[in-house]
Amino acid sequence: MNGISMESKRRRVRQEDESRSFKNKIAELSELPKDVAMGMPVLTITGQAELCLENYRGIIEYTDTLIRIQTKSGQIRIAGQRLQVVYYTNDEMKVSGHIVSIEYQH
Repeated sequence: MNGISMESKRRRVRQEDESRSFKNKIAELSELPKDVAMGMPVLTITGQAELCLENYRGIIEYTDTLIRIQTKSGQIRIAGQRLQVVYYTNDEMKVSGHIVSIEYQH
């Protein structure tokens, strides 16, 4: 049974890779920015004090020292001090405070 589930997982990973590759090719051929064509997150960072994030799906965790955000391609983890979400809309948010680190997790 493990062999079947491992093969199924390998097949799914291969299909996801092929799908990403196809989307990359479409984005390149159409000359659209990848964030538009693939829904990739776009981060605009101003020093250590401000971060604007576009193309996110939702907030997973929100404290004054950690904000975890779900995106189409995984999670973004913002760590710092006195963090706060200044505003958010369906596809954009602004975080302020003292940003110490930003991590991407698949």
